[in-house]
Amino acid sequence: MWPFRKRARNRYVARPEKKQEKARKNEPVTRLGKLLANANWPVWRINFVIGIFCVLWVGLWLRAWHLQMIEGPRLADRARKQHTAVELVSGKRGLIYDRNGQAIARSVEAKSVYARPAEVENIAETATKLSGLLDIPVQKILADLSGKKKFIWLKRKVDDATAEAIRKSGLAGIGLSREYERYYPFKHMAGQLLGFVGMDDKGLEGLELALENRLGAMPVRQIVQRDAMGRRFYLHEAGRAQPAGEDITLTLDMQVQFMAEEAVARAAQEFDARWSGALVVDVQSGDILAWAQYPFFNPNAYRGASSQLYRNRLAADALEPGSTFKPFVMAIALQEKKVTPNTLINCEGGKWETRNFVIRDTSVQGILPASKVMRYSSNIGMAKIGLALGASQMSKHLRDLGFGESAEIPVANSRGILRKPRDWGEVDIMSAAFGQSLSVTAVQMAQAYLTFLNHGIYKPLRLIREDTGVEEAPRRVLSEKAVNEVMDMMRDVVEQPDGTGKRARVEGVEIAGKTGTAQKADTRARVYGEKRLASFVGFFPAREPRYFILVLVDEPTKNPYGGVVAAPAFRSIAQKLLTYTGILNEVRVVARQEAPARRQRGLRLAKAPGEPWANAPQMAQIPESMQFPGHRARASDRVPDVTGKSVRNAVELFARAGIVPTLKGNGNRVVRQSPAPGAQWLAPEKSASYILWLSERQ
Repeated sequence: MWPFRKRARNRYVARPEKKQEKARKNEPVTRLGKLLANANWPVWRINFVIGIFCVLWVGLWLRAWHLQMIEGPRLADRARKQHTAVELVSGKRGLIYDRNGQAIARSVEAKSVYARPAEVENIAETATKLSGLLDIPVQKILADLSGKKKFIWLKRKVDDATAEAIRKSGLAGIGLSREYERYYPFKHMAGQLLGFVGMDDKGLEGLELALENRLGAMPVRQIVQRDAMGRRFYLHEAGRAQPAGEDITLTLDMQVQFMAEEAVARAAQEFDARWSGALVVDVQSGDILAWAQYPFFNPNAYRGASSQLYRNRLAADALEPGSTFKPFVMAIALQEKKVTPNTLINCEGGKWETRNFVIRDTSVQGILPASKVMRYSSNIGMAKIGLALGASQMSKHLRDLGFGESAEIPVANSRGILRKPRDWGEVDIMSAAFGQSLSVTAVQMAQAYLTFLNHGIYKPLRLIREDTGVEEAPRRVLSEKAVNEVMDMMRDVVEQPDGTGKRARVEGVEIAGKTGTAQKADTRARVYGEKRLASFVGFFPAREPRYFILVLVDEPTKNPYGGVVAAPAFRSIAQKLLTYTGILNEVRVVARQEAPARRQRGLRLAKAPGEPWANAPQMAQIPESMQFPGHRARASDRVPDVTGKSVRNAVELFARAGIVPTLKGNGNRVVRQSPAPGAQWLAPEKSASYILWLSERQ
């Protein structure tokens, strides 16, 4: 409004000069003031807002550039760590098969319970629940969960029911990890040879330890995806790939293994022995068909076994062999022309006193030809042959036979004791000639006899069936003439009525062998004590050896003699082996032919190494006493119904039938199987046709 002048009656009138004066006072005195006074503020406000948005937009782009170009690699690495996890995959150990393709050692999936203490919500409540499920004291679980470790194992390789209970409990910070547990379907059969693996799936004894580099699967680190809860998942099947060990096929035949174990167990029990063992060898191929030892050891229950029980004595224990060593000394003496089979030797009436040594025989004998020295197993006669031979020649040939050296088999074995010739005195020469003052293992004896029966040409024992691709040049150790003469002497040991091995005879086939009764040294008193090692070695057919069997019975208390204790065990194994392989039928056919024809062609067998016997009876025709439990199940049953069963139970049922099923899927329960339950069993070589589909739940 315009200013007004004050009039009468309290009225105001406009005063233009006042207005002009006020305008002059409000005029800006500076350029900025004039600019602000004349500014168009609505436009300024709009421009200011636009400028703020431009600055923010440029700032965001600069920040994005910084994150992408400068901080990008570091942030990407952190993102990968949040959304992926690195797990150590142990993988499955390789399977161990016998020569017929039956799995005798395999790995089965198992679950282990672990805890991440930092993720456990209620330690006391969790410990109480886990104590009941895992059968572990509450205080121990509390101590584990209260520690500072980020990861702990609560219990390794639990059974399927426990694993399912843990899964259903849904306890925070508690989980299940997949591992593998070694399983031996035939239980104690060849237990000491196979050995066992520990909790971490590493071989600790036997072949499992010796072949760890081949059987074991090297753990690999594998990156897997995980969600916001930390749960792992796989985007494709390749993510499930796991390392696996190499499968190995042994030369063992589980049917022959059962025969041998049954015989040595009976011998040890009947004569109350400390332990007993046997080796069965195929002479033509050098394959070890059976490696039996009693008392039995079940690798499935190794935790409760003592080291003496799972000790592989046939390879690790070096003992004085006794009279079973005499054939080698006799063959060396014949080769070196120190004696002939007809050389007369005075056996001194059963007792021979030298300057510092007295040698006794178990029978009273006078002057005998060298051939009968073997038949009557005269220590005195062999001692005189040893003196004629001398330490140097004897030691050289014994080393060529493999004594004093580790055997070439993939299992830890002792070198035994065979001293250098310069360390031998007269007493050592005489005692070594009849199997004392030196020590050998059962494996060394088998190796030496394999060379002996191969007409004196060295042939290595085989425990693994594989083609190495390297053929060694034949190496003759003993002359064929000397070997044949000693084989005739060994045949007389069994076949002659006055032979010490007559209890090893088998009707229908000629057996050759040698008994042994070795005194065991008392290491404390440094003298020979009352304990004995009874043994018997034999082969058949006597003129064309096909199989060789060595039987040891350590410290029998009821009778110490090898001809009484070990020879019947040999006979039991030989009888069943003859029927199983079909040799007995072939020998009977040959026996009906004329003698000249027999000498001309010998006992030609229709079986090549690794091939089935042409005349062998079918498995179902073998007497029940000769069949191992798994074979009896196979012969009478059909394919069982394993749907709903745990993997362990299902695999065991199939393994008893000699079948190794293929497992598909992940889990601990069988949800489907092929062929259907009740179907006829297929041949073992068609194991791939048996498939079990697995799942976590039915």
